[in-house]
Amino acid sequence: MYELLFWQYQDGIYLNHHLVYEALVEQQEVEGLETLPVTVILNRIKTVFSGWEKVDENSWKNTKGKGAFHVKTTPQSIQIDCYGTEGKTMDLLADTLEEFKCPLYDPQVPVRYDEFNE
Repeated sequence: MYELLFWQYQDGIYLNHHLVYEALVEQQEVEGLETLPVTVILNRIKTVFSGWEKVDENSWKNTKGKGAFHVKTTPQSIQIDCYGTEGKTMDLLADTLEEFKCPLYDPQVPVRYDEFNE
C-alpha cells in the first residue's frame, strides 16, 4: 500500500507536516486547517475515475490495468490508500486534489508538495 494524504492550511498557518499527518490519520481535528468540501471532492474523484470500477462507496479498481485505491475522509483531510497503483494514477489523484488547493503529503518520503517546497 502507498498512502497519500491531502489537507489545506488556513491562511498564514504553517505547521509540522508530519505531526499534522499523524493527527489526521488518528482522525483528530487539527487547529489551523481548513474544513474541506469533502462531498464535492469525492464527487470530483468519481468523475475523474469514472472509467474505473467502483468497488464500494469509497473504493475504485482499475479494470483495464494495474491498481486500486480507497479514500478515507475527515472534515479536514482526504487520505487515499493506493494498492498496486501506477505513478501516473497517483499523479492524477494529486492533481485532482490540487484543484481544491490541497497539496499532497507523501508520508513515505516524508514531503509535502506545496509552494514552500518547490
